[in-house]
Amino acid sequence: MGNFFPEQRWTSEGEPELGVGIVTGISKGRVIIHFPLPDETRQYAMENAPLRRVIFKPGDTIVDKSQKPLLVDRVDEKGDLFIYIGKDRSLSEAELGDVSVTHGVDDRLFTGDVETPQLFALRRKTLEYDHHRRISPINGFVGGRIDLIPHQLYIAHEVSSRYAPRVLLSDQVGLGKTIEACLILHRLLLSGRISRVLILVPDSLVHQWFVELLRRFNLWFHIYDEERCASLDKSAPEGNPFLDDQLIICSTSFVAGSQTRARQALTASWDILVVDEAHHLEWSVDKVSHEYAIVEMLSKVAKGLLLLTATPEQLGVESHFARLRLLDPERYADYNTFKNESQDHTAVANIVEKLSSGKALEAADTQLLESIIGKERMEAFAKGSEAAKNYLIEDLLDQHGPGRVVFRNTRSAMSGFPKRKVHLIPLQAGEEHERWVTRLSQEYAIDMEPSGSVSTKQKFWFNEDPRVSWLVKLMKQLKPSKAVLICRSKEKVLALEATLKKLSSIKVAVFHEDLTIVQRDRNAAWFAEPDGARLLLCSEIGSEGRNFQFAHHLILFDLPVHPELLEQRIGRLDRIGQLEDIQIHVPYLQGSPQEVLVRWFHEGLNAFEENLEGGNQLVQLFYHRLKEATLSVLSATVGDQLESLIANTAAYHQKLKEMLANGRDRLLEMNSFRPRVAGKLVEQIKAADSDMGLEKYMTQVFEQFGVDMEDLAPRTYLLHPQQANAVQFPSIPDQGISITFDRKRALSREDISFVSWDHPMATGAIDMVLSSGTGGASYGVLRGTGNSMILLEVLFVLETSGGKNINVDRFLPNTPLRIVVDHSGEEVTEEYPVELFDQQLRPGQVNDLLENEYLVDTILPHMIKCATELVEGLREKEVIKGLKQVSLTMNHEIGRLASLHEKNKSIRPEEIQIALNEEAMLSRLIRSSRVRMDALQLIKEGA
Repeated sequence: MGNFFPEQRWTSEGEPELGVGIVTGISKGRVIIHFPLPDETRQYAMENAPLRRVIFKPGDTIVDKSQKPLLVDRVDEKGDLFIYIGKDRSLSEAELGDVSVTHGVDDRLFTGDVETPQLFALRRKTLEYDHHRRISPINGFVGGRIDLIPHQLYIAHEVSSRYAPRVLLSDQVGLGKTIEACLILHRLLLSGRISRVLILVPDSLVHQWFVELLRRFNLWFHIYDEERCASLDKSAPEGNPFLDDQLIICSTSFVAGSQTRARQALTASWDILVVDEAHHLEWSVDKVSHEYAIVEMLSKVAKGLLLLTATPEQLGVESHFARLRLLDPERYADYNTFKNESQDHTAVANIVEKLSSGKALEAADTQLLESIIGKERMEAFAKGSEAAKNYLIEDLLDQHGPGRVVFRNTRSAMSGFPKRKVHLIPLQAGEEHERWVTRLSQEYAIDMEPSGSVSTKQKFWFNEDPRVSWLVKLMKQLKPSKAVLICRSKEKVLALEATLKKLSSIKVAVFHEDLTIVQRDRNAAWFAEPDGARLLLCSEIGSEGRNFQFAHHLILFDLPVHPELLEQRIGRLDRIGQLEDIQIHVPYLQGSPQEVLVRWFHEGLNAFEENLEGGNQLVQLFYHRLKEATLSVLSATVGDQLESLIANTAAYHQKLKEMLANGRDRLLEMNSFRPRVAGKLVEQIKAADSDMGLEKYMTQVFEQFGVDMEDLAPRTYLLHPQQANAVQFPSIPDQGISITFDRKRALSREDISFVSWDHPMATGAIDMVLSSGTGGASYGVLRGTGNSMILLEVLFVLETSGGKNINVDRFLPNTPLRIVVDHSGEEVTEEYPVELFDQQLRPGQVNDLLENEYLVDTILPHMIKCATELVEGLREKEVIKGLKQVSLTMNHEIGRLASLHEKNKSIRPEEIQIALNEEAMLSRLIRSSRVRMDALQLIKEGA
């Protein structure tokens, strides 16, 4: 790589469609290049930038900034810039106007720099795969290391299809809001529609989000805290640390806790802002919390916004309004107006349910439908097919206002959840029972301290603890089943591990917050192995973000006070997709604080066997009474206190459940999940999973670039890069890496990378083949056809210079176009299909042919010229097809939004204008698409 200097011209080997770029800035080991054709700017690390210096040669025609042409006679260098000298004037590189690089693969052919037909075939295949990947309706959805849960895929598909989506994801606990948000981000990032993302989460969830994004979606987010920002400030005092990285995750409290950091975050532009646990942002008509105010300001500078919360609106209309006004402040501007609006969609919901279940409509139903959709459409519906009924259902759901900005799925509407079966185990400690009650009361008091304040000198007596004795016996009874044990702290995990090593031969793995990601991976893999660890010891937050669904026994060694923490613990196993009932084991010493918690959770809330909502409200109402009861277990009045607390809790919990059931917005739930759309997505992803094309392609690429593949299991390999070629696959470490093309195996083995068309290893392989010039010029001998002539196979690429955040790939991605001509320039593409060349072409020596001056000077240039003229016809067909698809898709969306806006004010007026602007931009980009010659293959036929 040469030295970079302002005004130099470079072209991107990975994105040749960007055209010729101009160096505009150099700083901190990075080079900034502006590409005038698409009006886009890229930033590259100097050490490994995929760039090639543009040098025009004698005979080329270039233009200055006023478009005055110059025929290059000679090229000189002056300092760091080239000087192009013509007949009567010279032109500095800095004075160049709009120029393009038209030379390349033809030069290689004419100079005899050719490769084998096999490498040309690899390039051809790469272009085809890249095209199919980009245009696929499941692009961005196949790569997640996730189960294919229909409602998650539906929400991700619906939200990611919008321009700058601003929505509230409010599925109930265990339904996967985090996965939905990650799927949305993954698809938008992969399509190029977004590039800068800020994720704000509570302090305790920063690591969980980091792990989910990295391990499930191969998205590397940078964790920002004061230490990191201070370090960046030191290296660039005048800079903004939030501009140093594109993908950032940090705690809400970190940004809200510093005026400097808040100001810096606000002045950095964001394509999308994600806020988890959004219900913790306090807002009321009279008082706005500092955290809410900061998020509100950020939500105004970010184009898109994803809010995540499991708290339903029925637990506070004011709180629900607070979140909606972040999404659309114009629509939700006044709380009193919002509160007085009619939210009763019960009648429409009943009609939709009847239509979905095939029940007959009553006269009142028909009358209401006529008032909504008109009499003519109702008559057409009465005579229509099943499809007509489905369209009617979709339109009715679309009319529902909050359905555009709010998504909420409930467990009651979903299937696939396991049952919870609790086993309460009261324990006695014999003659020393009172002593053990005192010890466990001390342990409980320490457990009540805030997270992170647990003393490292905390004393445990696990060698004699009745809970540990019971645990050893339980693991013998459960053999060979595996179990997950969760307790309060890392200190407790480590003490338990040490004791179990002394008392039993059980294979034990540990999981806590101080382990590195690599250590967690190894321990999780060992636990997942059939012959691996049988017991996994987890601290409260050490297990966050992990999937342990292959285990079905959960041991709650101690209990948290907060219901949400208990639900989070059980949620490690109780997830949609869990195949077996969950056996929950709860040991407790009789007369200890743990017994109080066990009875309150079980008798007051039935929290062990049922999913629990409203945890924050329950804590606010009962925390002080619960704390008093647990800390006074030895007093004479604790019995009456506890009975009263349980009775009051049960009564309130029953009212809460009734309130939630009565307040269920069934229409909203139906709009949050459309099985027909979701089912099609699942089928397409399953088809992609089972297709062997990617595995065969990657095997070819690895073989070509010196990566050894060792079979481990079906569709699973260990990759070893040869030392000389390791730099070409930076994602493969020196010690190798295990990969699989099998989704099921990837879900059970998180230490194995799941490779799909979305994976950086696959996209990187495509970029490497195309940017390295592999197979760009080839020569082969074709025998057995009975002909004797010269052929030329030319691969062109139809490219669009995508505008920023415009996903033109949906309609016209980089499209390979293939032309075969004979020595006279006549097209013979159909007579020579790809399969024929792949099967019968053999390498040969091109030098003898190139010694024929007439061939090199006249015939070959004529063949290339004819192929270039012929491809224009193919270009026109692709452009017309792309424009037609834009018109069909965007006109439907624009018409739909305009129609909805008349009845539904939650459709923002700017959404319609954005869609109109997007249609105009897409049409312009497609019309201005251009053809680039990508590869040439000279072929000599012989008997």
